[in-house]
Amino acid sequence: MCGEQASFACDAVYEWSNSRVLAELADWFVGRGLIVLFILLGGWIISRIVKRAIAHFTERIDRTDLREVGRDSSASVEADKLRAKARAETLAGVLRSVALIAIWVFTVLLALGQLNINLGPLIAGAGIIGIAIGFGAQAVVRDFLSGVFMMIEDIYSVGDDIDFGKGRGTVEKVSLRSTSIRTRTGVVWNVPNGRIDFIANYSQLWARAQIDIEVSYNCDLREAIEVIRKAGQEMWEDPEWGGDELSEPPEVKGVQSLGESSIFIRVRAKTKPSLQWRTERELRLRIKEALDAAGIEIPFPHRTVIVQHTEGDRESYPSFG
Repeated sequence: MCGEQASFACDAVYEWSNSRVLAELADWFVGRGLIVLFILLGGWIISRIVKRAIAHFTERIDRTDLREVGRDSSASVEADKLRAKARAETLAGVLRSVALIAIWVFTVLLALGQLNINLGPLIAGAGIIGIAIGFGAQAVVRDFLSGVFMMIEDIYSVGDDIDFGKGRGTVEKVSLRSTSIRTRTGVVWNVPNGRIDFIANYSQLWARAQIDIEVSYNCDLREAIEVIRKAGQEMWEDPEWGGDELSEPPEVKGVQSLGESSIFIRVRAKTKPSLQWRTERELRLRIKEALDAAGIEIPFPHRTVIVQHTEGDRESYPSFG
């Protein structure tokens, strides 16, 4: 019944059951069924290996020491860990989905090939569809890849204050396709990741407050610098500011420039991320109060106007007292 080149399984099952159907099923299973089973088993093993590889990759991204360069020693370690963990989980989910889809599609195609199914039209149709999608979704692919690399490199995250070229605002949402940014006026920009060419991040690791204080040419510069230094030191010793907003005492850098009617003294302070503008406003207030108490003038522009009259001008125009 099984033919001249029948398999051992076919003969054995037919002799045992005297059933042609069971004998043909046994013959098919030994000839092709085991191959399909091994293909599916191989796909499962490869998917497990890829999952482990992705987990190992995301563990490296999860490490907070990837941003040790320039790290502020007083920065919140827990905040950095949460940020890294969220970034790693997002990437891991996307990479797992893409990898598993690719593996199982390839596995199913191999299995269908063993079932004598003609895959030529299927592959050709899939190729045409893929080309059409590729041309139509170039921007989507670009946005997706840009989002992946932004997360891997930790360029910005939710809550960061950034300048994205078209404006400046706070990041409210980050996905692999786009980023939502709320500006100072309350407008929310939804920017595709592939359209973000340059990013200025004001919220990573630490920031710096910098102001220039004007004093009069008639004042004692060394005294003015000492007054400004004491004002900065008092701000550092204030529990509300020192060690909280400020990372170190404000430093008086010295005379920055000689202006038209005043001398500029530069003051600089290292702060926590996104707190530099609040620190600058408070520092200006304290320095102004300290200079007023010391009797040091913050000048306003003075200008001397010399008007020349000719003899003809005096005759032509009346003078007013």
